[in-house]
Amino acid sequence: MIGREDAPPLYYDDVDPDGDFHPPADVDAEADLAAFRTECDRSRALVAAQPSLEVTGKGPGGPVSLRWILLHMTEEYARHNGHADLLRERIDGATGE
Repeated sequence: MIGREDAPPLYYDDVDPDGDFHPPADVDAEADLAAFRTECDRSRALVAAQPSLEVTGKGPGGPVSLRWILLHMTEEYARHNGHADLLRERIDGATGE
């Protein structure tokens, strides 16, 4: 939570804490991509509204700065892109240089 805005989970809840690993039966790639883009726009607006990167919010282990959140999200995004690249390499056999 940064700037007093709570971001509720989109794909999991107390009933199904691993729900983000269980795609719904009516999975729709276009709708999922649109939801991703909406969340990206929302997070960009939230970051832009903050006075500095030192604003703190509630993290899993206590307060964290906006700077830490952005660095952490960059790391997570890169790691997951790496996972997707490994899966793609297994499917098509092409590797990067």
